Amino acid sequence: MNYLLTTEERSQNVTNLLNGTITSIKNVIPLELNLDKPQISEQSLKIEFGVLIGITGDIKGKMILNGDPAVFGYIGHKMFGMPLEGEMLSSFSGELGNMIAGGMSTNIIEQGLGTDITSPTILEGKTTLRGYKKALLLPVSFESAGTMNIYLLLD
Repeated sequence: MNYLLTTEERSQNVTNLLNGTITSIKNVIPLELNLDKPQISEQSLKIEFGVLIGITGDIKGKMILNGDPAVFGYIGHKMFGMPLEGEMLSSFSGELGNMIAGGMSTNIIEQGLGTDITSPTILEGKTTLRGYKKALLLPVSFESAGTMNIYLLLD
């Protein structure tokens, strides 16, 4: 990666990352959704349930899907036709994160940015994340399911 990117190039990379994430969510999750305006989050993240996936390549950072387990469970029920609990819910949540991050990676590769993703890490219990340069928050509300916050943490 060229570390001498202009502000405009960095901004375009972030826009591509955000747009690639939105497109992936729409392609993966079979529910009507409403997107709130993306915002910069400058606080450390406090998470009780979510999925963390690393992003490597031309853009480095992490994607975090954060929400109530019931939101993940509702999405899983709609996708697979059966209720998900316990280990099955954790496993599904990791796979959902993997599908969304994989779709995002594919979408931004089409914009000329080389990326890859790491295996998903499930976050359960009180977790605080710090140590990133910038965090973008994309709140996504799904019909009848509730809201999931998608964080893009940029290193």
